[in-house]
Amino acid sequence: MQQPAFECKHRPVRLGIIGLGPRGETLLATLMLMPEVAEIVAICDLRQDRIDKFTGILAHEKRPAAKCFRDYNDLLALPEVEAVLIPTSWNSHLQIASAAMRHGKYVGLEVGGASSLEELWQLVHAAESTGVSCMMLENCCYGRNELLALNLARRGLFGELVHCSCGYEHDLSYMACEVENGLERALHNLHRNGDLYPTHGLGPIAKILRINRGNRFLSLTSTASKARGFAAAAAKQNRGGSSPQHVFNMGDVVTTVIRCAQGETITLVHSVSLPRPYSRNCRVQGTKGIWLEDTKGIYIDGISPSYEKIDVAGNPYTVHEWSPVEEFYEKYDHPIWQEFRKNPSGGHGGMDTLTLRAFCEAVSQGIEPPIDVYDCAAWMSITCLSEQSIAMGSMPVPCPDFTNGKWLSRKAAPPSFWNLDEVQ
Repeated sequence: MQQPAFECKHRPVRLGIIGLGPRGETLLATLMLMPEVAEIVAICDLRQDRIDKFTGILAHEKRPAAKCFRDYNDLLALPEVEAVLIPTSWNSHLQIASAAMRHGKYVGLEVGGASSLEELWQLVHAAESTGVSCMMLENCCYGRNELLALNLARRGLFGELVHCSCGYEHDLSYMACEVENGLERALHNLHRNGDLYPTHGLGPIAKILRINRGNRFLSLTSTASKARGFAAAAAKQNRGGSSPQHVFNMGDVVTTVIRCAQGETITLVHSVSLPRPYSRNCRVQGTKGIWLEDTKGIYIDGISPSYEKIDVAGNPYTVHEWSPVEEFYEKYDHPIWQEFRKNPSGGHGGMDTLTLRAFCEAVSQGIEPPIDVYDCAAWMSITCLSEQSIAMGSMPVPCPDFTNGKWLSRKAAPPSFWNLDEVQ
């Protein structure tokens, strides 16, 4: 195991940020908490008001002024920029990421689904041809319970893994009124029908199943329900009749089933237009146990409570009971969280801090990041593949092998405290 990386032993990584919207602000706020890890040397956005806001924040925090640009190509031409964060729109971030790598910059890419396989192949080819890499900033991979489940899986407590599930279920029906404002996410839900936001749930599950390192996605089927939620929200918001009514194409519940090369299955659910509490709906099921996020529980044979009963026919059977997830923290908390919980800070319960530290560590060492370009491509491909399956009446579609066969022999990422591939 590598030594804990919370005491930074390298100079700050010189970062550029392309895209200064709300997500960019969240990343900046987290970076302001760890000046020893990264320095913001350049920023870029199409809107001057966002540039002005960021320069004001840097000045208020008494940080060095950053160079400002409206064209990301000008930022990428700066030799002092080592890496870029790209929290731009879904329609632009992959194109910008490929351009950044071709300029020799490491890329921290924000989450979202792809519109085509072609843009993902361009991303992979850019990384392979330049020797720099792209890390998806999928902060849920560094969530405490996700890392706990990863640690339990690596230590064999779940037994042989059989089935996982995950998703993104969140009431975002307010987006029904954002079409007129040009909100990109609303426009995607208006015109597309597929799993638009797969990676929050799928990223941690893919790491647990060793996707791209001895395993891969083989094929998927996807089915969409009827679309009612956004229409109901739009009607409620438009009682005065001042806005046109739109017909949203996105089904209220999109269910995708993925088959993996090692025989596991993954059920992935996307549902953002109906009233419900937030959930990533994670489940890891093996031959000896299970983690189920929404119950906040874990069952492990030989550790969790169970007792024998007799049914009405006199046959014995076993009743299994959940153990609270907190009971596993002391012994099985992942080493990353064992260190981080001593001084937690940063956005999304600290997940942003951990993700950005992992990215900057890879940049400073010039190594492959723990979530690499093949992970980015495989996870983001689910969006356009699910669209294809739904459009063809839920027919199976093959999942590309972005590694071109390297998944068969790829093992763990380079040794690092932030490694998500092996037991630490």
